[in-house]
Amino acid sequence: MRARVADLISSRRFEWAIIVLVVLNALILGLETAPPVMALAGPLLKILDVMILTVFVIELSLRFFVHRWAFFKDAWRVFDLVVVAIALVPASAGFSVLRAFRVLRILRLLSVIPSLKKVVTGLVTALPGMGSIMVLMLLVFYVFSVMATGLFGTAFPEWFGSLGASSYSLFQIMTLESWSMGIVRPVMEAFPWAWAFFIPFIMSTTFTVLNLFIGIIVSAMQAEHEQDAADDRSQLHDDQKAILSEMRLMRAELQELRAEARQKS
Repeated sequence: MRARVADLISSRRFEWAIIVLVVLNALILGLETAPPVMALAGPLLKILDVMILTVFVIELSLRFFVHRWAFFKDAWRVFDLVVVAIALVPASAGFSVLRAFRVLRILRLLSVIPSLKKVVTGLVTALPGMGSIMVLMLLVFYVFSVMATGLFGTAFPEWFGSLGASSYSLFQIMTLESWSMGIVRPVMEAFPWAWAFFIPFIMSTTFTVLNLFIGIIVSAMQAEHEQDAADDRSQLHDDQKAILSEMRLMRAELQELRAEARQKS
């Protein structure tokens, strides 16, 4: 029984059925936000939502039946459990806010589509390196924020009147959102030399630190891809060794059969 259930939940058809239900459920949750649609087919959508949620609960129950307590050793299975558990929270009292997180069920696509799993795994692998870059960026922001407050705080208190205001303004400049006409050029009207402050800041953040983020993520995803390729090559090598071993056994048996046939003849 357990082996049959394991074959079922690991089959390709079962995985694709879950993917279709996840996408369908996300569409239903989106339609539930439209009052005209709810007025037309609200009860039907709610019934479908409950039915799909029931299927998800059954699926997780089957996975727990197969893996037992090893179920909790897989981070993706735990993630699925948490997402579905949030959807089961009753919409009452203080828990009603959690019902809005039902749309998180679409994130189950991350656990059932291998390509998405690789992307997320690469991002998680990159977190330690990204932490170092974050510390570097915080240091850069702190230094430039203190300088901006001292240089421009008196003339432009709404942008650089405090450390927090300066940090927010510099963050806007780093993202290049209305940085020139919105902040820098007005500051340069009062301080013509201000470009000598803002240009190095943009060069050291937007074009350097942020590119380091991208480099670390790409490197981590490349390492994940190479690890998968190495695992595939190792599996292929093991399969070839097993096939060669079986062929040697078959050859030895054939030789024994031929020897016996010669002795009888």
